[in-house]
Amino acid sequence: MSMIKVNDTDGVRIIQFNRLDKLNAINLEMYRELTAYLIEGDSNNDIGAFLLCGDKHCFTAGNDIADFLNVPNLDAEHPAIEFLFCLLGLKKPLIAAVSGPAIGIGTTMLLHCDLVYADASAQFQLPFINLALVPEAGASMLLPQLVGYTRAAELLLTGEPFSAMQARGYRLINDIVEDDELIEFSLNRAKLIASKPSAAVQQTKALMKPWKNHLKQHMQQELDCFTKCLSSDEARQRFQQFLLHK
Repeated sequence: MSMIKVNDTDGVRIIQFNRLDKLNAINLEMYRELTAYLIEGDSNNDIGAFLLCGDKHCFTAGNDIADFLNVPNLDAEHPAIEFLFCLLGLKKPLIAAVSGPAIGIGTTMLLHCDLVYADASAQFQLPFINLALVPEAGASMLLPQLVGYTRAAELLLTGEPFSAMQARGYRLINDIVEDDELIEFSLNRAKLIASKPSAAVQQTKALMKPWKNHLKQHMQQELDCFTKCLSSDEARQRFQQFLLHK
C-alpha cells in the first residue's frame, strides 16, 4: 500500500499522507513521491490547485527520524530538501487540511500553503530547539513575517506545542472547521480556486510573494546551519534519546 495517496478530482490534486501506523511520519520515499506528484501537477493543465491532508486523526508527526538520519548529507538532492524547495517553487495554490498532530515539517510546510484549515483536534509544534537544531523550510523568516517577532520567538525558542485555536489567533491557519466537515470544506475551497482562470490565479499568487528569491537564499542559510547542528554531539544525544523513548 502506498504511503502517499493521490486522487485528481474537479481540477484538484488531493495528496494524502497514508502511513497511520507511524502517525504519517514522512520518510525519504514519501518525500520523493510528494515532490513528484507536486511537480507533475504543477505542469498538468488539468490541475488548478492542490489539497494536502492526512487522516482525520493525524496530519503528520514530522520526519521519520531514523530514516532521515540514514542520509545525513543534506545537499540539494536529499529528498527532504528537494521537497522543501519544491514547495517554494509551486506556481499553483496549495491548500492544507490539518487534523491531529502537525509536528516539525508538519507545521513548517503550512507556511508555504496558500490556505490552511484545521479542526479542533489539530496540534502544532516546532520542536527543532528540543533536538538541538534550527528551523527549516524558511520558518525562521516566514514565521516572524506572519505572526510577529515576539510570537515567532516564543514558538521557535520554546518548541512547545500549540492548539488550533492558538494557531488561528496567530494567523497560521485560515479557520477551524468541524472535524467531520474538514476535508469536504477544504476540498470545496480548493475546487473553487481551481475553477478560476488559471493564469490569473498563478500570477496573483506570484505577485503576493515578491520575496521568494530572498526566501530561497534564506532557506539555504537555514540548511547550512541545520547541517552543522545535525552533526553536533548534542544533536546526536538528543536524537538517541528521542529514538529510545519512541
